[in-house]
Amino acid sequence: MSITAMQSVAEQDASAHVHEVIRSAERELHELLQQRGEIMRRIGTIRQLLNGLVSLFGESVLDQQLVAALDGGTGGRRSGFTRACRTVLMESSRPLRTREAIEQLRSKFPDLVGRHKDLSASVTTVFHRLTRYSEARYLLDDEGVRVWEWVREPQGGNVVGSA
Repeated sequence: MSITAMQSVAEQDASAHVHEVIRSAERELHELLQQRGEIMRRIGTIRQLLNGLVSLFGESVLDQQLVAALDGGTGGRRSGFTRACRTVLMESSRPLRTREAIEQLRSKFPDLVGRHKDLSASVTTVFHRLTRYSEARYLLDDEGVRVWEWVREPQGGNVVGSA
């Protein structure tokens, strides 16, 4: 066997090994992403439970670390913006466009909205995060515009806008 032929066989063996490593990594990544989705749904369910308890009994039933975790913070800087966005969605009797949610935030939480340079982007970011937590979902209204609604009962399967 010539040196060129031996190099070719060695390259094919290396290529096959590389492809197997890639396939294995791809399978593991897929499994981890699936687990992450399931974990995010479970977190959303627990967040909804805790937010419901806070609505019934007040924030005093939770310790500060848990309150910070519900707001998505670490206990240090906590604006309450996520909680305000949750409240707007929870109290709405119908799905809201981002613009409508902003109007409600401005009237109910004027001190919070002034801190955001691009309020529309901030609200949309929080609504997307709430969607990943399975606390909210988005739909398209009759005009094809995205509207957001609070999920009254956590969904087991995928819904429009669920992660």
